[in-house]
Formats: sequence, structure tokens, C-alpha cells
Amino acid sequence: MNGQRQAHCAVELAGESLWLLAHKAVYWPARRMMVVADIHFGKAAAFRALGVPVPRGTTTQNLQALDALLAAHACEEIVFLGDFLHARAAHAAATVAAMQAWRARHPRLRLTLVRGNHDVHAGDPASALRIRMVDEPHTVGALSFCHHPDTVAPGYVLAGHVHPVFHLRAAAGGLRLPCFLLGPSRAILPSFGAFTGGHAVRPGAGESVYVTADTAIFRIPP
Repeated sequence: MNGQRQAHCAVELAGESLWLLAHKAVYWPARRMMVVADIHFGKAAAFRALGVPVPRGTTTQNLQALDALLAAHACEEIVFLGDFLHARAAHAAATVAAMQAWRARHPRLRLTLVRGNHDVHAGDPASALRIRMVDEPHTVGALSFCHHPDTVAPGYVLAGHVHPVFHLRAAAGGLRLPCFLLGPSRAILPSFGAFTGGHAVRPGAGESVYVTADTAIFRIPP
């Protein structure tokens, strides 16, 4: 995979074939399941409520990004790895209305949310969204879905929380790009949200980095 630029990278984790997607999500073909971390609905609204002038439209961007995933892959369930809502401001009428309109377009899609630290403070999403709420670890087969990467779990952990980015150095400076960080017992997903920032990571022993850039994903050589 080194040097190849493609829309997804197939990896095997705990004996399961998963796709790391350029659009910052994981697809589990055998289960027709999409896995998304840290979408942080309502984060921009929360900043504006504090008087910070930030752009509008991030909820729409997030929903359009989800639609793009669903259009490209046969999907029966989305699992959100925590921090679905950023704060109580995410319960604002306009934000909730946009999410409910999106949900109405996908009535048969199962939605599962593994509660993260922001979800605890923001409260559960509106019941009309019909999201199944679970605590970490949420284990399906050989995989355990968590928010915090260090959660003790019976399966291979897929988690978020960190918002990992990788500093790709170049002669003209460098780029900070969202990335997947894969290790022997856990994988950390990049933040899916449109307004979430990132934390620079460096791979440790036995870890691999897969960087996403626009519509491409590629592995960083060891």
C-alpha cells in the first residue's frame, strides 16, 4: 500500500476485513456498518453562544458528509464512537431540525451511539432521531467500539476522542492531515466533524499511520 493513493485501504483487524476510508470513517463490509468518530454536532453553535465568531453551516457539512458515505457504500448501520453532540447548545432548534430532516431521509438506517465525554455533558440526542445509546465498550464480534482508546475491552478496540492528525513534512513546509493510528490492539479514528481540530500523533512500536487527504488515503512508510 505504500505510495498508493486510493479512496480506501483494506486492513485486517482481529481477523475482520475493514476499509479505512479517505472520508475519515471505517467501513465493515461483512456487517454493512459504517463507523464514525467525533462528529461534534453543534460545536460551532456552542462557540457562537460564547460570543466566538465562527462559521455557520457545519451541521449541514456533517450531514452531507454522512450522505456521501451512504451513497458510496451499502450500509445498514452507523456506529458513532462518541461525541455526537458537542454541548447543550447542540440542542438548538435549527440544529435539531436539520438532524431530524436527515433522519427522515434514512428511516431504515440503524444508528448506535457509544457515549463519549461530550455526550455526558450535552445529554442524549433527541428521541426522534431514534439513536440507540450504549456505553463503552460496545462489542460486536471481535471488535469493541469505544470512545476512549484506553478503554479495557474484550475485543480489538476502535475508538476516537484523540482527533489524530499527522504532520507530513515537505521541502516547502508541511501539512497536518487527519489520520488513522493503528496498533496491535486498537485503532484510533480521525475526527469526522467539520469543525473539530486535531492532535498531532507519532506512531509507536507496532503502530501504523494512514493519512487522509481530500479523496485519497495512504499509509505512511514506517
